[in-house]
Amino acid sequence: MNNPVIDLDPRYSDTGQPPTSWSHTRSVLETAQLFWIATVREDGRPHVVPLVAVWLDDVLYFSSGEEEQKTANLRHHDRVALTTGSDHWYAGLDVVVEGRAESVTDPAVLARVAAAWDGKWDGFWGEHIVTDGGFGTPSGGFAKVWAVRPQKILAFGRGPAGFSQTRYRPAE
Repeated sequence: MNNPVIDLDPRYSDTGQPPTSWSHTRSVLETAQLFWIATVREDGRPHVVPLVAVWLDDVLYFSSGEEEQKTANLRHHDRVALTTGSDHWYAGLDVVVEGRAESVTDPAVLARVAAAWDGKWDGFWGEHIVTDGGFGTPSGGFAKVWAVRPQKILAFGRGPAGFSQTRYRPAE
């Protein structure tokens, strides 16, 4: 999301609070260790779970095993929201990414995502092995890789000076 349109929502921002800069929000997306993903089950019920993800080239990537609930949900509803942030009332920035999850199968893209993932986590999650259409594991497991190109990003800033809500959307 290069040079997004940035809007401060005055309804949810204290007087005098500026919008959160895109560089700060992008930094939170790049360095977050944990995200929460919300998907929708086939019957319409929500499903929310924590996961790890990688922000690369203005896209948020995550993986999911074939038998996981979120993968089953994505077969029926591709719209998702991923969130990350702080659990402190007067400090931090919460970020919400809304978009459609698309399966990633291109080997070149998977290789770049695997390298970014391994670099970010320094091997903590093991080596990400690019296989036919996803990531494999040394033990023979498989995970699909999903890309979320943001349709909208919200940033909720908190600090001693006040609160702000900033919206980012792709430039047209």
